[in-house]
Amino acid sequence: MTYFSFLRENARWLAASYLLAVFSGFGQTFFISLSAGDLRAEFGLSHGDIGLLYMVATLGSALTLPYVGRSLDHFPVQKIAAVVMTGLALFCLAMANTFSVWMVGLAFYGLRLCGQGMMTHTSVTAAGRWFTAQRGRAVSIAVLGFPTAEALFPLCFVVLANAFGWRGAWTVSAIVLAVVALPVLLTLLAKDRIPSALETASAKPEGRQWTRGEALRDVRFWLVNCGVNAPAFIGTAIFFHQVYLVELRGWTLELFASAFLLMASGVVCASLVIGPLIDRFSARQLLPFTLVPLTLACFVLANFHAPAAAFVFMLLVGISNGFNSTLVGALWPEVYGTRHMGAIRSVAFSVMVFASAAGPGLVGWLIDKGVSFDLQVMAMGGYCLVFCGVLGFVSRTYRSSEHSS
Repeated sequence: MTYFSFLRENARWLAASYLLAVFSGFGQTFFISLSAGDLRAEFGLSHGDIGLLYMVATLGSALTLPYVGRSLDHFPVQKIAAVVMTGLALFCLAMANTFSVWMVGLAFYGLRLCGQGMMTHTSVTAAGRWFTAQRGRAVSIAVLGFPTAEALFPLCFVVLANAFGWRGAWTVSAIVLAVVALPVLLTLLAKDRIPSALETASAKPEGRQWTRGEALRDVRFWLVNCGVNAPAFIGTAIFFHQVYLVELRGWTLELFASAFLLMASGVVCASLVIGPLIDRFSARQLLPFTLVPLTLACFVLANFHAPAAAFVFMLLVGISNGFNSTLVGALWPEVYGTRHMGAIRSVAFSVMVFASAAGPGLVGWLIDKGVSFDLQVMAMGGYCLVFCGVLGFVSRTYRSSEHSS
């Protein structure tokens, strides 16, 4: 099957996965953080206060996700999407009507759980489950929703906030979810995907169907998580402290912000390239290479201080994110089967959320302790380099297990 015929024949399900990823943007840090200044001013919070509140809410969503994420193993995607999108719209409305600090924390928690958590989890899990022979391509298309949201949502929020105020922008966000996104997605998901006879015949055997308990007792599961969640830790930590970084380098915020476009381009290109490669070689075989771009990115940022380094760093981070997101989305169902994928992936995604919450706090604490930022970034690169080797070892054991089963 050619790439375009694959897109044409599966347009409704690919569009659904893609749009779930797009609308998860309402619960992502790049969108929520646009209201941070207004929240601090209105409720008298310091940078540390709102950062701590956000971290606690994010960690709370990570703890909740393994319990609600398993619902994908028991209910149709359409029902899960309806509940999650309705919840996300309600929490957007809650943010628009916050009247106390505790309500801000509750809104943060709901936005993180429904948006970054369940919308992302549903998008990638559904794409990985619906497709077998073309799983890599399907997941690569789904994850394109993330750079789309990164490119469009912040600008839209700024325009709406200028016109209606920050509370009005959140109200419009809730309306868009309820009136536009929800009906479109429910229409796309009204028909369940049934693999064709040709796809079923060409698909590789699924093999053993692991339960969540079995996967959690597999030490390789945790080794892979320690590797593939490095981008979440490193990327969030560096972007959260970007003001400190540009001051340290003598750059401008405008220069660094302009490099985000290059990062988004890297995500798109890497996702579209890695998808067909996964279908050809398998996610197991490509696993050792997923941290190579991020390793190079860290070494560039730590050792080169010219403005051009910002653009090289962001391009490599984008390639890393596109590579990593697509590969991980395909890896878990490939290794552990699809029957309990909702439960297994909810734990893996929870670990990712923990990593993204811990990064800014740890790096900020080390900065306060006087640890050189360049030294920290070099250590991050060294960690990635070590785990290139670890993931290579895990890849070999996964492949040997496949051959022996």
